Amino acid sequence: MAEAIRSSWWTPVGVWAEMVKLSHSVFALPFALMATFLAGRNLPARGVPAWGQMGLIVLCMVGARSAAMTFNRIVDAGIDAQNPRTQGRALPTGRLSKGAAWLMFVLSAALFVAACAMFDLAYANPWPARLALPVLLALCGYSFAKRITRWSHVWLGAGIGLAPAAAWLAIHPASLGWEALLLALTVTCWIGGFDIIYACQDIEVDRRDGLHSLPARLGAAKALALTKAMHAAALAALIALGFVGKLGLLYYAGVAAAAVLLVVENALVRPGDYARVNMAFFTINGVVSCVLAAATIGDVLLARPAG
Repeated sequence: MAEAIRSSWWTPVGVWAEMVKLSHSVFALPFALMATFLAGRNLPARGVPAWGQMGLIVLCMVGARSAAMTFNRIVDAGIDAQNPRTQGRALPTGRLSKGAAWLMFVLSAALFVAACAMFDLAYANPWPARLALPVLLALCGYSFAKRITRWSHVWLGAGIGLAPAAAWLAIHPASLGWEALLLALTVTCWIGGFDIIYACQDIEVDRRDGLHSLPARLGAAKALALTKAMHAAALAALIALGFVGKLGLLYYAGVAAAAVLLVVENALVRPGDYARVNMAFFTINGVVSCVLAAATIGDVLLARPAG
């Protein structure tokens, strides 16, 4: 009996976790941690964020992303059911009910808001709590963007680009400035660019259903050219961040590695050939974010005064 109860409880949780791709938090979380350590340099005495602050950043990221992804799957369930690529997802197939999905959304949003509130309670920083609901609205608003504008990819990038700026604000609000802005710009251009690559798979479906995406509106060739330009802008923002933030060789080595990976990513997908989109979208981008985070955090720690 106990085993049956556990199975009935964990099955929808597992389906939900697969639906929202919890593992894909690796895209934005490393950038939030980059901002956490860069902002931490301004903290008195330690020069690094406290473990509790880092833990809350992780909870905020997981909660916000899970809420936004769950909301997106709920809103897009009807569209997904008409798309051969997505009709096997949990909601269109009924493997997860909409009621269960709404419950997961509420729980994820509550986790995000609670973690934001803890910054005020534990660290006397009210800004995360004040901005929690506006951030959630911006993230969830993306779910409707494809219905109204071809620039939905930039909306997605800008929404996730809030992560490093929000993390900076959570750690040291007084020093929020160009470094946080450059990190946000990097994420906006990087994620917006690779979302264009991902959308190339749905060109015909988007045109059929009257949905707005850059590949559907401009064609794959022009859209992929724009991706290259956006990724070049992301690298330019990273170089500017190194200059403004007075970062060292380890950081620039990470940027150089990310540049090579982005060149490879853009070479993997060509108009009409989308067989390697998943490698470009998931594998390479996950490595890009982790390499940049490791290089940035390592650079900050190495430059920290001894003792």
